[in-house]
Amino acid sequence: MKKALATIVLAFAILACPALRAQNGESDVFMPISKYLSKGNTEALSAWFSENLEVTVLSKSGISSSKQARQILSSFFDSYTPRSFKVTYTAGRSNMKYALGDLNAGGETFLVTIFVSNKGESYRIQQLKIERVQ
Repeated sequence: MKKALATIVLAFAILACPALRAQNGESDVFMPISKYLSKGNTEALSAWFSENLEVTVLSKSGISSSKQARQILSSFFDSYTPRSFKVTYTAGRSNMKYALGDLNAGGETFLVTIFVSNKGESYRIQQLKIERVQ
C-alpha cells in the first residue's frame, strides 16, 4: 500500500512540476521589475521599457520615449522615496500580461499598474501607471 501511494505521489510530482514551472515562468517577468520599483532604480527599470511607452504618474499621462520615461520616474522617486513594492495581482495571455501592485513611497501608498508585452524573446513594459491610493 505504501509503495503504491509513493508511486502515485512520485508520478504526480513528475507530471505537476513542468506545469508549475511554466506557470511561475509567466509571472517571473514581474520579479525584477518589482525589485527595481521597490528600490527606485530607474536605470535598471528602464532596461525593461519599450522604445515608446505610456507613462502615467499622479494624473500626468503621455506617450514617452524610454529616456523620457526614465526621467519622469526619477523625478517621482526623488519626491517619493520608495520603501517597498509588492505585486498584488497578475493576469494576461501568453504575449501580454499585466500586474497591479502597491508601492510604499514617501510615506504614502500608490497603486501601480504595469502592462508588458512579449515582442520576440523578451517582455517589455508598454504602460506604467502610478496613482495615489485614496
